[in-house]
Amino acid sequence: MFVDGVGLAAPGADNPFHALPTPALRDLLRGDLTLESVGRGAGSARLAALDATLGTPGLPQSATGQTALFTGVNAPELMGRHVTGLPGPQLREVLARGNLLSTAVARGLRVTFANAYTESFVAALARGEARVSVTSCCALHAGLRIRTEADLEAGRAVTWDIRGDLFETRAGVSVEVVEPRLAGRRLARLAGEHDLTLYETFLTDLAGHRREGFDPSEAVRRLDGLLSGIVDGLTAETTLVVTSDHGNLEDLSSRRHTRNPVPWLRFGPAADELAAVKSLLDVTPALLEALDDGDA
Repeated sequence: MFVDGVGLAAPGADNPFHALPTPALRDLLRGDLTLESVGRGAGSARLAALDATLGTPGLPQSATGQTALFTGVNAPELMGRHVTGLPGPQLREVLARGNLLSTAVARGLRVTFANAYTESFVAALARGEARVSVTSCCALHAGLRIRTEADLEAGRAVTWDIRGDLFETRAGVSVEVVEPRLAGRRLARLAGEHDLTLYETFLTDLAGHRREGFDPSEAVRRLDGLLSGIVDGLTAETTLVVTSDHGNLEDLSSRRHTRNPVPWLRFGPAADELAAVKSLLDVTPALLEALDDGDA
């Protein structure tokens, strides 16, 4: 699970992961999603902190951070800076050469992208007219089917905003609005049918920036509810991994990104095998190795 714009900061009033109720996270970590909880965990849950700066000055950004996360290539170093927004031609070329999803597919694994898009977006993709995110690039280069409103209706996809109400408003379509816990159980069911399932939410980053009225407390509530449903629905053979590309929402004293480390939260049988990950660059190689070993 890729959660955009969530870092690890010290406990405090400006950190909503400390100041707000997060029962699912607290059950997993025996504490809050903060720097103080690094190294903690209940049962098979483990939390580590990953470097998102990758040796480049300035604030980490989405395009380069996500490219690094999903390829293992130091994209900020390649570009000479942290690049915001959607990937441009040079980063898309890096993603095309090989990413987490396309490499897993090439190795014969069952891979799916759980996010739902509108039919109109899928049609624009087919025409080459859509602007695509890093995760969408990964899915396209892997040859994966892009899920749509029909999958949402069948309970076999989840929207970026978790519930579907914001997706519905922004996209101008009518979809079922669900509680976060149910959305999590749907993701867990998909995970049980595949070797590798990717889901992305960028609600957290929008809330951190206070864009379009997205409320930080609501974003934290939805994320925690989603995790509750996933954990409850996972099979004993499945490992959940949650990480991010850069900090943002964990520090409400600013609307900007942060240089804080990002979480590396694992729950399940491969949690300890994934302990050596130290930065965004290690994520894709570690996941692919765990998949090859059959432990994730």
